Amino acid sequence: MSGLGGLNKSENGVVIGLVQLQLPVTVTKADLRRQTDRIVELVGKARRNLGTMDLVVFPEYVLHGLSMDINPEIMCSLDGPEVAAFKAACKANRIWGCFSIMEYNPGGNPYNSGIVIDDQGELKLYYRKLHPWVPVEPWEPGDLGIPVIDGPKGCKLALIICHDGMFPEMSREAAYKGAEIMLRTAGYTAPIRKSWCFTNQSNSFQNLMVTANVCMCGSDGTFDSMGEAMIVDFDGTIIAEGTTGRADEIITAEVRPDLVREARANWGVENNIYQLGHRGFTAVKGGAQDCPYTFMQDLVAGQYRLPWEASVKVTDGTSSGFAAPTRLYGEKFQEAAE
Repeated sequence: MSGLGGLNKSENGVVIGLVQLQLPVTVTKADLRRQTDRIVELVGKARRNLGTMDLVVFPEYVLHGLSMDINPEIMCSLDGPEVAAFKAACKANRIWGCFSIMEYNPGGNPYNSGIVIDDQGELKLYYRKLHPWVPVEPWEPGDLGIPVIDGPKGCKLALIICHDGMFPEMSREAAYKGAEIMLRTAGYTAPIRKSWCFTNQSNSFQNLMVTANVCMCGSDGTFDSMGEAMIVDFDGTIIAEGTTGRADEIITAEVRPDLVREARANWGVENNIYQLGHRGFTAVKGGAQDCPYTFMQDLVAGQYRLPWEASVKVTDGTSSGFAAPTRLYGEKFQEAAE
């Protein structure tokens, strides 16, 4: 149920709009300013498009396109003019907004960051992509975890970015920290279409959580992004999706965080996020609350290693034209050079 795309908003509903933004080409600071202005225009379009909309979500790479350019001249910062423009647009249009920036990092490669701004123009969520799409993406691995905030109408809201959603641990972590709605912004291209679909649905179903997912759209002359906006209910049902591939189309739906809370409290069968930590509770009181998963134990101990690890051939970005890194995680450029 989507409330006819949010036209008929219920008392407990949160209306989300997903912008299938035209894939841009950004090379210069002038390009960056132009694209910032375009995003601001589309925030206004979202408000005019649907007066009931609570949150407008833009894809990954809305400012920078898919060039993977790490030129510091076109990188952004939280106190820069691009974020200031987004804040002003959200306040002027009385709407929450989710945006993507490539964030300058003086000690390493830029971060691929996402932000959520409230309808008063205040920054509420700040996230750095934990899992860059290696070997293609050069971004520094994120270091802020997965924040969960009080979003529009008091919903619990989280954000992950693109490739993050291919790791079930990401959506599980968001839900474990209380997220009722998880946003997934992306710049994916057509070869990922099928896996985009089923991971969005599984991320919702396995965690009894609404997911709202959107990609860039159209062509930049080299890459073709697919749009494929998709809002998935907590039972894995797709309640709205972009199927036309039309750039700048806004896909909308009403979602119900109160029903997420109800399901998490009342479901017995397939309440999987609860049952993970209480396995077999029919047989033993409270269920087994151990950790039988070797990969979890090894990861925490810093000893994660696959049985076939020695045979893995792509372990850096050289196949995508990037120099092999010499800096360890946590090291700054200067420290690595000493």
